Amino acid sequence: MVKEAIVLAGGLGTRLRKVVKDVPKPMADINGKPFLEYLLTFLAKQGIEKVILSVGYKYEVIKGYFGKSFLGIELVYSVECKPLGTGGGIRKSLSYIDSENVFIMNGDTLFEVALNKLFLFHKEKKSLLSVALKPMKQFDRYGVVKLDENKRIIGFEEKRYYESGLINGGIYLLNKNFFMSFDLKEKFSFEKDFLEKYYTIYDFYGLEFNKYFIDIGIPEDYERAKEDFKKFEYR
Repeated sequence: MVKEAIVLAGGLGTRLRKVVKDVPKPMADINGKPFLEYLLTFLAKQGIEKVILSVGYKYEVIKGYFGKSFLGIELVYSVECKPLGTGGGIRKSLSYIDSENVFIMNGDTLFEVALNKLFLFHKEKKSLLSVALKPMKQFDRYGVVKLDENKRIIGFEEKRYYESGLINGGIYLLNKNFFMSFDLKEKFSFEKDFLEKYYTIYDFYGLEFNKYFIDIGIPEDYERAKEDFKKFEYR
């Protein structure tokens, strides 16, 4: 099992600015605790032992709250002096990763994926990049990921209204050496400039998890998280 993860926690949270002020988006308060605390608690329960926090905007708030460890997880801060995008942030964070593969996830999203199941799938497929996918109904906030019968990713469809479909849940298992072999810009999007660019050349795979998913990137879902988390074990 992979024991290391990168959490992308450097976003400005512009869409949340009306309700979450003066802190990085992952530090948005959910019932008296920052969202990131719930995410790290989830990772601790999944057996993750080391987390690289890819940080930028007001990262001192995160570091001041969590320090160097949380619930037995070693915390390492990969600080962006200027915004590098998700891809640049991942590449910078990978210098702190020791293992061949690493989990990657967004600091403003909680998706209750069984990480060991994603790892076994990744290993079985001999995958270079595996993506956790969430089935959704009647949505327009996300694009859709298409799979073939072997669960290989064969397409991405743009954001529009869908009756149903699989969305990118924002949790990845990535082969470090494969990713670092590319000559990429300093600042780039992992999703647009890597995943959606190279899936036609390399075999990337997706695994569906019909589990709880919340992305607090907009005020409506931020408020929903407050109600949902009252019912959860993440305390």
